[in-house]
Amino acid sequence: MFTFLLIVEAIVAVALCTVILLQRSEGGGLGVGGSSAGFMTARGAADFLSRATAWLGGAFIVLCIALAALAGTRSDGVSVDASIANAPIQAPAQQAPATAPATTPTPAPADNGAVPLAQ
Repeated sequence: MFTFLLIVEAIVAVALCTVILLQRSEGGGLGVGGSSAGFMTARGAADFLSRATAWLGGAFIVLCIALAALAGTRSDGVSVDASIANAPIQAPAQQAPATAPATTPTPAPADNGAVPLAQ
């Protein structure tokens, strides 16, 4: 059920993006003004796209809530890797501390190549 709703959610999301991108960007979206005189006229198409945006947006929100509720109540009890849970605990191997070789620091050169200040 969860996988089915997830697939439906993805389809609704793609449809919602498509419908939003088909709308004109002149402020005519989301049902602002206009009448429903024609269905697929310039204004009728905008009304259809506005209504489709509203319905798809509502469906997207409802599916998000349903998926969150299913994910919260779902308890499969499956761990990421069951072989690790059954493995005996072993102590880490002791390693000798690494010693740094004894070297003397080299002094910095007297002239470090800096640009002299203008006089």
